[in-house]
Amino acid sequence: MTDGQYTAVEEAPKGRLVPELSVSDFTRSFAFYVQLIGFDVLYARPESDFAYLSREGAELMIERTSGTWSTGPLEQPYGRGINFQIMVSDLTALYSRLVAAGYPIMVEPAEGWYRRGDAFDGQRQFLIQDPDGYLLRFAEDLGTRRDPA
Repeated sequence: MTDGQYTAVEEAPKGRLVPELSVSDFTRSFAFYVQLIGFDVLYARPESDFAYLSREGAELMIERTSGTWSTGPLEQPYGRGINFQIMVSDLTALYSRLVAAGYPIMVEPAEGWYRRGDAFDGQRQFLIQDPDGYLLRFAEDLGTRRDPA
């Protein structure tokens, strides 16, 4: 399906909690999420500078800041106090693509183990900021084990 300049996939959104990120420059953010990070466009409304995006089951929306959903003035960096964990199947490939593009990495890839009851869930992860300062933590599953070491 083509919606103006955007090509959308024929898939309905499935998310039950989907963040909608206000962005200062829609074209820049769209290129970041779709071309650099690899999100698919489920649908878009070019006349509103809006897109609903999906990558390996993670869904989010981006929309040019209009004030409709704002509770106060937005100041850069946006999203202070929140980071979005996005699980990916190939962390190394995504990291390599970002590095090759010269994109700044805030926290280099590292292994982390997090207690869940009597077990520990592992993931390899790194952290970046999107063009508006939203924190994105990309992670790849390392499995579960009984001890953290």
